[in-house]
Amino acid sequence: MKIKLFVLYGGKSVEHEISLRTAFTVLGSIDRDKFDVYPIYITQQEGAWCCSGMQEHARTTIEELVMEPEFTSATESMGSVLLRYVSGEGKKVALPLLHGSNGEDGTVQGLMELLDIPYVGNGVLSAALTLDKVVSKQLLSQAGIRQTDHISFLMEQWNEEGHSLLNRMEKSLGYPVYVKPATLGSSIGISRCEDRAALMQGIEHALRFDRKIVVECEVAGREIQVAVMGNERPLASLPGEFIHRHRFFDFESKYMDKELVMSIPAELPSYTMERIREYAIQAYRVLCCSGLARVDFFLDSDGEIYLNEINALPGFTGTSMYPVMWERTNGTAYSELIEKLIDYAFMRHADRLTVQYAR
Repeated sequence: MKIKLFVLYGGKSVEHEISLRTAFTVLGSIDRDKFDVYPIYITQQEGAWCCSGMQEHARTTIEELVMEPEFTSATESMGSVLLRYVSGEGKKVALPLLHGSNGEDGTVQGLMELLDIPYVGNGVLSAALTLDKVVSKQLLSQAGIRQTDHISFLMEQWNEEGHSLLNRMEKSLGYPVYVKPATLGSSIGISRCEDRAALMQGIEHALRFDRKIVVECEVAGREIQVAVMGNERPLASLPGEFIHRHRFFDFESKYMDKELVMSIPAELPSYTMERIREYAIQAYRVLCCSGLARVDFFLDSDGEIYLNEINALPGFTGTSMYPVMWERTNGTAYSELIEKLIDYAFMRHADRLTVQYAR
């Protein structure tokens, strides 16, 4: 009997569009001989759940993935989808492809735990940790992993003591700096700032998307990425990097530039390559990850390695770095990679079932 695969995408998040791109590629690559596929679209404004049943064939355009909810209420729509499609008998697994808030942050993962449904990717704790740049930096720092110098603060702090914060940032970080929302990805809300006016503007821009802000000093050098997958015994891919002409690799650069070139493996000394892979696995374990993650590093001109961030749900289109790194590391094809991640989901769920809840 085929496995019921519930693919969640869209979501109440500023990264809604990225989720649609990921879902379009994934849904087009799933082996329908092995899985009964149920796409579940979550609207951007209300967070309403939509499902039209099992999808026998992949859609031909991204626009076809967008559905109209039967109920606009998130509660009613979620209950309807869960009762009508998810609660039935049979072996089942969820594949959350929700980038950013309300999906990549542990919320949907918690729902799957309550429903006792295996799901692909990181658990509640690791999803929350990895999405929050401030908390993850604190934990990685305690583990002795080198990172860029940074300062973080809340909206209330900025409103009450903005001038002193500016002085502190200029004294300890200098310019240029990067301003980032603490709990977003895809370079949304990020600004590169070379003076105080730009810094103030960048902070106000980032506060549109988050109440917690991170300001980091710039590391001049290369951006190196590593794909990691697995549960207790994670594996790290060969490192890769994008060759590009952009000073700041922002949202438009990542997703609109047709001239990006992947270099996999990245041209690195063997010693540096292995250190980066080791740091990637160490960070993966420190943040309690399982299933998959992409770990991003900076490499400066002196060969020093700085961990930038860890992404618990990296881009997963056919041209995203994560799947391509695995294909060039050990020949794992895109559809095979999805099935491996599903296997990890079942293994983690089986481990969880060994825990008893009564004495």
